[in-house]
Amino acid sequence: MKMNAYIAGVGMTRFGKHLDTTLKGLAGEAIQEALADAGISGSAIEVAYMGNAAGGVVQGQEMISGQVALRELGIGKIPVINVENACATSSTAFNQACTMITAGAYDVALACGFEKLFHEDKMRSFAAFDGAVDTENAEGMLGALQTLAAKAGEEVDMVNAGKTRSVFMDIYSLMTLAHMKQYGTTREQIAGVTAKNSFHGSLNPRAQFQTVMSVEEVLAAREIVYPLTLPMCSPIGDGAAAVVVVSERKAKELGLSKPVRVLSSALVSGYDEQAGDLSVGTYAANLAYEAAGVGPEDLSLVELHDASAPSEIISYEYLGICDKGQGGRLIEDGTTRLGGRLPVNVSGGLLRKGHPIGASGAAQIVELTEQLQGRGHLRQVENAVIGLAHNGGGLIGTDAAATVVSILSRGD
Repeated sequence: MKMNAYIAGVGMTRFGKHLDTTLKGLAGEAIQEALADAGISGSAIEVAYMGNAAGGVVQGQEMISGQVALRELGIGKIPVINVENACATSSTAFNQACTMITAGAYDVALACGFEKLFHEDKMRSFAAFDGAVDTENAEGMLGALQTLAAKAGEEVDMVNAGKTRSVFMDIYSLMTLAHMKQYGTTREQIAGVTAKNSFHGSLNPRAQFQTVMSVEEVLAAREIVYPLTLPMCSPIGDGAAAVVVVSERKAKELGLSKPVRVLSSALVSGYDEQAGDLSVGTYAANLAYEAAGVGPEDLSLVELHDASAPSEIISYEYLGICDKGQGGRLIEDGTTRLGGRLPVNVSGGLLRKGHPIGASGAAQIVELTEQLQGRGHLRQVENAVIGLAHNGGGLIGTDAAATVVSILSRGD
C-alpha cells in the first residue's frame, strides 16, 4: 500500500538478556525514548499499536499487554490495538499505524514491539516458536519438514526438533540444503553472512552480540543442525523498539528537521502456491516496490529477516537484489557489507542484534530511520536515501505465514 506518513521519533532498548527487567519496563524504555526523539509527550499519542508475540507463553501476560505497558507510562483513554503476527508482529503494528495515518484517521500514532524470550525454563522459549504453525493440523509441521526434506534429498530429524533447538532451525537447515544443491551455495558463503553481520553488530551498541567473527570461526562453532552452526542461527532475546508515526500536517507542525517518509508498506499472508506462483517474500516486495515507485536498484540499504544466515542469502533473491541462486556471490564480493554497493543488516541483523520476535520488525524501522537521518555513527551508510525493511514470520505449508516489506525515504 502506498503510504503518506512520516516518522517523528524512534527509540530502542539494547537487545539481550534482561531477566531483571519486566516486559512492560522494556516497552516503556523504548517508548519514552521515541517520544523524546519526536519532541512530544505521551498525551500527544492518539492511537497505539502494541506488538507482542510470546508474552502469553513466556510471561503469562495475555490479551492486554499493550494497555499494561502504556498504563505504566500514564497513557490511557486512547485506542490500543494489541498485535500478534509471529516474527512480523511489530512490523505489522508499524504497517497498521502508517495505514491509519495515511487514511487520515489520526495525526499521531505509536507502533511498538516488545518481547521477553529468556526464561529459566528454556522449553518455554522453544514453545513460543512451536505455536507459529498450524497446531490443529497434525501433519502441519511434520508435513512441512517432509516436503522440505524431499526437496533437499534429506531425512527428517524429528527426535531433536523443538527440544534441543527451535524447530525453525530444522526448517532453515532443509531450506539451506536444498539451496546448496540447486545453486551451489557453499557453507563458506553462508558463514560469510554471519561474519559480515558480526562486523556490523560490533559497531552497534544496542546489539546483543558485538564480537567480530571470521568465516573460519563461524564454521568451527558448535553445530546446531547441519549445515548450520550456532552463529548461523539468530539468538532469542529480550528487548523493545518504538516508532512515532505522524501525518504530513503534523510533521510540518512539529518542524521535523530530518523527516523520514514512509513510501509504502505491504503486509501479506502466505497462500497455497501453485506452480509458477511467486514466493510470499517476492510477492510482498513487488507490492512495496510498485506502491513506492522504486525498485531494488534505488535502494541505499536493507534491513532483512536473517533468522538464519542462509535466510539472508535467499532473501536477496526474494527482494530482487540479485537473480535466483546468486545470493552467495553478493557475500563473496562484499556487495552487502558496509561500504559495499548495497549494505544489508548494518544493525547486525537478527543474527547479531538479536531476535526478540515481537520487537524485531520495529527495530528494523529504527535502524533505517536513524540511517536516513545520518545518525548511524560508526556504521553510517554513506548518502543513505532509500531503505527497505523485510520481516517475515510463522510457517504454513513451506512458506512464511506473514510478511511485511516497508520502504522509507529521506524526506529532504
